[in-house]
Amino acid sequence: IKKNKINAILIEPIEKNFNDLKKNYQKFKFVKLENAAISVNNEINHLYKVDEKFLSFYDKHIPGITSFNKNHLLKHGVKKNHISSEKVNSISITNIIRKYKLKKLDLLYIDTEGYDGKIVLDFLKIKSLKPIIIFEYIHIDSKVFAKVIEKLILSKYKFFSINENLICFPKNKFFSI
Repeated sequence: IKKNKINAILIEPIEKNFNDLKKNYQKFKFVKLENAAISVNNEINHLYKVDEKFLSFYDKHIPGITSFNKNHLLKHGVKKNHISSEKVNSISITNIIRKYKLKKLDLLYIDTEGYDGKIVLDFLKIKSLKPIIIFEYIHIDSKVFAKVIEKLILSKYKFFSINENLICFPKNKFFSI
């Protein structure tokens, strides 16, 4: 983003992580920052995370598994008494697009530890934007994931997986898969 001066909107709901982003991108006017969780119908108002005083007990990926679902952290081996909840602001993907007056979007990248499917479904309701979409699918509920696949096909996207991510290209954009 910095090297190529890419216009970007970075969205981070956890206050400490958001402040780190602000510090990291403070000199780059082409990067917009939003301190919120992307949420469909404002259903997310708090997130579960590892309490900072216990972070040293875990490996470096643990701060990145903050989730709307407490069980997600437990599945990653986090002890129940090491989990705290943080109140967060939320905004819909549609309202982000309105707020920043987006007429064009090249890439939508989502990694929300299981909420990704709901965000993709909500985004695909917007017919005017057809970006490449990359999202982590391994934590998505299987029924939600089936709906996402169906909607991607109906929206004329081609897709393939790499590791835990689904890479989705609008049909006839760039090349055929």
